Amino acid sequence: MYDLFGAIGGLFIVLTLAIQVVSIFGRFVSFTIEGYDAYAGYFLAAGSFFALAHTLRRGDHIRVTLMLSRLTGSVRIWMEVFCLAVATLLTTYFAYYSCKLAWGSWAYNDVSHNIDATPLWIPQLSMALGMIALALAFAEEFYHVARRRELPVQSDELARTE
Repeated sequence: MYDLFGAIGGLFIVLTLAIQVVSIFGRFVSFTIEGYDAYAGYFLAAGSFFALAHTLRRGDHIRVTLMLSRLTGSVRIWMEVFCLAVATLLTTYFAYYSCKLAWGSWAYNDVSHNIDATPLWIPQLSMALGMIALALAFAEEFYHVARRRELPVQSDELARTE
């Protein structure tokens, strides 16, 4: 699921680029797409939220490890458990309210105030799905560290940049 969401996120980022390129070259030939800037924003947000869980599972999320890297043994494991528990609770909270926001927009037929008049539940759904996937990814990381005593996966890039 995380790889699928990562691929969908990448697709939306590419679509954002495509819309911007069409918009730029369209100015030269007097061709405009009404509401392109709103769709570029929707696609960028969708790409970002869909990719969150994938990047967490690959170990590519930015983490502040200044304190954690100095800890060893069971103290480090328990600090990781604490951090992942807080992250799981917060992302679950955000996922719940993202779903509630999308549901409310659908129930009240809320539309964008831009010229495109897009039903807002459509772009908000990508945020809700992305946050649900991120909450599940954090819960899975929490389980691995708390139950199996395995530290979270970290990207090789982290070692080169710190």
